Amino acid sequence: MLKVEKLTKKYGKRTVVDSLDFTGHKGEILGLLGPNGAGKSTTMNMLTGYIAPTSGSIILDDMDLTIPKNRKRVLIGYMPEVPPLYNDMTVYEFMRFDAELKGVKRSERKKTVERIMEKCGITEARDRLIKNLSKGYRQRVGFASAIVGDPEVIILDEPTAGLDPRQIVNMREMILSLKEDHLVILSSHILSEVEEVCDHVLIISKGKLVLSDNTEHLLEEHDESLEDVFLELTESDDETADVHDPLTSRYEEEEDTDDWDEAEDDNIEELSEELDEESDDKDEDEKEDDE
Repeated sequence: MLKVEKLTKKYGKRTVVDSLDFTGHKGEILGLLGPNGAGKSTTMNMLTGYIAPTSGSIILDDMDLTIPKNRKRVLIGYMPEVPPLYNDMTVYEFMRFDAELKGVKRSERKKTVERIMEKCGITEARDRLIKNLSKGYRQRVGFASAIVGDPEVIILDEPTAGLDPRQIVNMREMILSLKEDHLVILSSHILSEVEEVCDHVLIISKGKLVLSDNTEHLLEEHDESLEDVFLELTESDDETADVHDPLTSRYEEEEDTDDWDEAEDDNIEELSEELDEESDDKDEDEKEDDE
C-alpha cells in the first residue's frame, strides 16, 4: 500500500504542493488530475524520488521513501510525458541496458526483456534505432521501460499524448493489463480516458487536493461527467498565472529586492552621516592645532 501524508513542496515563499493526503493499493489505478501548474508533475517527481519534499511522508509497505536509505531499496516505474530514450540505441539494446540499470539478474535479463517487448508490442522493432521510431512506438518503448524490474508502483504521465486513436486504445489496454499486479498512478488531460481506466480519481487545484473519490461513485453521485466535475472544482484556477518556469531561490531574491534596496539606502545614509561627523571633528582638531 502507498500512503501519502501531508506531502508539501515549497520554492521560497511559494507553495506548489500543499499537504496532500491519499492512499493507493495494489490492483488499483489512480487518476491524478489538475489544470496546468496545479502541482501534478511536482507530486509525481516527489513520488519517484526525483525531487525531495519540503515536508510530509511517502510510505510504501511501511517504509518512508523520504528517507534516502529506504528509497534505495524500492523500485518505482515512471514514464514521463516525453520518455527519456537513448536515440542511438536499438530497442533491444536499450531494454537490455535498462534491465541492467534496474537490477534484473544477468541470467534473467534476456527472458525478461523478451517478455516485456512482447507484452508492449515492440518485438518487431527490436533491431531498429530508437531515433527512427514513430511517436507511437517511442511511447511503447517508454512504457516498456517503466515496467522493467516489476516495480510495485508505476507512474504514467500523459502516456497517450500525441497518439492516434488506435494507438490510444492499445495503450489503454496495456495500462489495464498492469492493474492486477501493480498500483498504477495515471496523469492525463483526457478525462474520458480517466473515466474508462481509473478506479479512483484525485483532483489537485493550486497545489491542494480538492477531490478524492471512487470513479463510479463520483459519477453516480454528481450525475454528470468527470469533465463537468473537474471544471466545477477548478473554475477558480487562473491558468495564465499557473504556467511558469520551475521556481528557484532567485524568485525569492527578486521578491525581496525592494527591501534590500531600502536597507542599502539606509546604510549609505548612515555611513554618510558618520563620515560628515568625522570630517567636522577633524576640521575642529586641525583648527585647534593651528591656533
